[in-house]
Amino acid sequence: MGPNGDNVSIADAVKRRPDLFIGFASISPERRAHRKAWEDQDLALLEELDGLLATGQFKGIGEISAVHFPSPGFPEANYDPAGPMMSGIMALARKYRVPVLVHVESTRMRELTSLLEAFPDVNLIWAHGGYTPLFLARRMLERHPNLYYELSARTWPRHPRSPDYTILQDGRSVWPEWLELIETMPGRFIIGTDASHRSLESERMKFESVQSFLRQLSPATRERVAQANLLGLSEPRP
Repeated sequence: MGPNGDNVSIADAVKRRPDLFIGFASISPERRAHRKAWEDQDLALLEELDGLLATGQFKGIGEISAVHFPSPGFPEANYDPAGPMMSGIMALARKYRVPVLVHVESTRMRELTSLLEAFPDVNLIWAHGGYTPLFLARRMLERHPNLYYELSARTWPRHPRSPDYTILQDGRSVWPEWLELIETMPGRFIIGTDASHRSLESERMKFESVQSFLRQLSPATRERVAQANLLGLSEPRP
């Protein structure tokens, strides 16, 4: 997505290759065009999202970086995950029956829990799983049936911000305890790459790490984590 991303290019990509892309609409503060509205808590921004979803071109909302530690090219985002803006986004997800992909660091678990409890009928995909340790991942998934744990960047051999963000024990092999949790709850995990397009070498590493991770899953779980879970979430709901 990035600070210069826009929803028009997303919709155009889906039109060109509907066999490859599932479009999500975003009003994330990560985007320069939306940052001021988040700073001002200008809920008129929700009208823009409503209009995008009304076109039927988008199958989800996100990524919404409500709470995001600072990283190269992206200043810190620290907005209330249970505040009016996020609640409005969840209400639109309920209205259009689409999932929401949200980036919330594990430092704001209480608010994320409140949001999940306030919208039990809205499916929330947790970007990178908040980089939680295993026990928090298990607790959140057990308590919130509408929560899905997205694994992008967690399968990298080493995350640039912290080696603790990876779920690999030696840069390649998934910790047995993580494998057990994923195999026990195969319908609740989604793989991803967190593509940034900073360099071809970086994107190749991400692709290869995802493939390595998927090969460590059982065939049935691999199918669900690799594509079936996301496809199911993005299908029209009655």
